[in-house]
Amino acid sequence: MSAADDVTKLREAFGEKIWETVEFRGEHTVRVELGSLHDVLSKCRKDLGYEMILDISSLDHFGDDPRFEMVYEIATLDDSKHLRVKAKVGEDETVPSVTDVWVGADWHEREVWDMMGIPFTGHPNMKRILMWEGYPFFPLRKDFPLAGRPTDMPDVATTGVAPLEGGPFVTSPSVEDVAKREPRARVVE
Repeated sequence: MSAADDVTKLREAFGEKIWETVEFRGEHTVRVELGSLHDVLSKCRKDLGYEMILDISSLDHFGDDPRFEMVYEIATLDDSKHLRVKAKVGEDETVPSVTDVWVGADWHEREVWDMMGIPFTGHPNMKRILMWEGYPFFPLRKDFPLAGRPTDMPDVATTGVAPLEGGPFVTSPSVEDVAKREPRARVVE
């Protein structure tokens, strides 16, 4: 069975809740309504054999309504099938967590929350993973300024020599070929 067959099965099972299916260069994408997202992903895991969640990401379509879009990349363990599942999300909507379907969704969902501000219902530990708790902004949104925002955090950056510079695990810039610049090729005395 192929991902194309799985798309047909999903369309049969969910009908109008599947808004669109796209095949491009052998990759299959299914767009679903947000209310059916968890059920579609659960069916992919339980009935269609997609044991791995490769990635969960989000898109900011600033100026559009709904503004956000969730993207789930799933695959089988033997790497024979890949499927992309997408769902649009409004600014005031929440996304159902799929940590009960794939435990590996935990950190991906936390990152989406941290960087885009899209909350997940049913997540066991919905807190920031990259920014500090209490940070009031979401840095990957398109309306976040490129120069950043002022912060009360102390400046901890240094301008001195990098701690590993010239060390045994750092590639040295030179005119030598790649094999001679490779850290493992150097003899450390």
